[in-house]
Amino acid sequence: MKSKRLASATLVVAMAGSLLAACSSNSANDPKSSEGKKEEVSNLNRSGMPIVKEPVTLTFFTGKAATNGNNFEETTVWKEYAKQSNVNVKFQLVPFDNLTEKRNLALAGGDYPDAFYSARVPASDLMKYGAQGTFVKLNDYIDKYAPNFKKLMDKYPDLKKGLMMPDGNIYSFPSFYSPDFLPMLIGSPLWVKQEWLNKLNMKEPVTTEEFYQYLKAVKANDLNGNGQADEIPYAGEGINPLIEQIRGAWGFGNRGLGHKFVDVDPKTNELRFFRTDAKYKEVIEYVRKLYTEGLIDKEIFTVKTSALYAKGQKGVFGSTINPNPMTQMNQPGYIGLGALKGPTGEQLFTQVKVPVVWPGAFVITNKNKNIEATIRWIDHFYGDEGATFYFMGLEGQTYRKAADGKLEFVDDIMKNPNGLTMDQALAKHITWLGGSYPGYVQEKYFKGSESLPESMAVGKKAEPFKLKELWNNFNFTEEETEFRSTVGTDIHTYIGEMEAKFITGAQPMSDWDKYTADVKKLGVDEYMKGYKKAYERYKNSK
Repeated sequence: MKSKRLASATLVVAMAGSLLAACSSNSANDPKSSEGKKEEVSNLNRSGMPIVKEPVTLTFFTGKAATNGNNFEETTVWKEYAKQSNVNVKFQLVPFDNLTEKRNLALAGGDYPDAFYSARVPASDLMKYGAQGTFVKLNDYIDKYAPNFKKLMDKYPDLKKGLMMPDGNIYSFPSFYSPDFLPMLIGSPLWVKQEWLNKLNMKEPVTTEEFYQYLKAVKANDLNGNGQADEIPYAGEGINPLIEQIRGAWGFGNRGLGHKFVDVDPKTNELRFFRTDAKYKEVIEYVRKLYTEGLIDKEIFTVKTSALYAKGQKGVFGSTINPNPMTQMNQPGYIGLGALKGPTGEQLFTQVKVPVVWPGAFVITNKNKNIEATIRWIDHFYGDEGATFYFMGLEGQTYRKAADGKLEFVDDIMKNPNGLTMDQALAKHITWLGGSYPGYVQEKYFKGSESLPESMAVGKKAEPFKLKELWNNFNFTEEETEFRSTVGTDIHTYIGEMEAKFITGAQPMSDWDKYTADVKKLGVDEYMKGYKKAYERYKNSK
């Protein structure tokens, strides 16, 4: 009997020990638990570098552009920041081409790391996974551990509007372009070849008609002098950038690129679904004229970025839309156009991105055991010191200060002795190429394509015709998102398909009224009801 009681007592003690061990283990692994939080904060320095006293390692699911290198940890910026911060980051690189699929699989299967970096997490996922607790709610953390970012939200109220979900919470750090940096918001201007304008004795196009006449002249003349009719009047990746560039000449898209189907009717000051407007037909007819007359690259609907740039390096494009022909294709001598004036005198520069260009650029997950340290890690890049370091690298090694105090990359990057483009030379030092990165972009330290002299000149041309009100993206409830992902997607897809058919001539323009009626039947009225609700929330959010 005694031995049975002893055995029972031993079993109880063992079970209690197991339970205590389990509780201890769970607590350590749960970043929200008091013990985990105490350990984490005790290792944290509230300001300055290093961020943590003892090194920590974080793993980020990371979107990668083709122009970036294949090992982020070995770039100058990330090697140096690991030394400064005591935070070692493992970047799990996923090409942008299949980013959405991989990100969705990771979230659906629960196989995700500490954070999503440059992973283009859409607002719908921020809302969905934020509500589920997969993404960390950042409101209180920003107040306590992100002084740089909090300062920006105070300065730019629209920044907070663009990030706040319908439930009142913020779940991400964005890629944020300064509203004062217009060339960056433009991003990809419409370029024309100055040398060819000179040969043709033509002035820079300032109207849609003058642009058309220039393209016709490019097609009709052997401007590169090789005896072949290989000049391409206009080339680009897809037809939409051209449409978005010129539709301001008809007054459409007057709230910027964040709203590709809806703007405000200047006559009524009410929201307008402009893609089926009777006057919008003129925009499509103009592009159709360019295409059917052979003034647009015949591969416009299928060409990939790499193939487009390879073709452009041959010097055959009369005009194109991209960040800058010099940095992308090693082609100097292009000038960017301002807002083209339309046939009835309208002139708006509408091809402008939203300042909160990627709301879900950086998202922390519930698997992260070092939330405070992670927030301090990312917040550094929303201040001048961290942003300069992120975009420019190390002074004396990758950049220098010019006599006028402005920052500039060293000759090895700008005039690479091995013939590398600026982007190619930069790739071993930084990782912001291709965009989507979390951070704050200002002219004084951002020296990408958008800050080159010819890009800055575009900003000056656009300034008199810039939009008076530029909206960030609206954030929709789960119910609204469900509608937009089903009916809304059907509407968007059908419009894209039909516009392509009209432009290529596969569909006669006489079918326009039937087409707009079909779009309405798909559910545009309900679509606009949801849009108006989201607009009211956006307008009234604090």
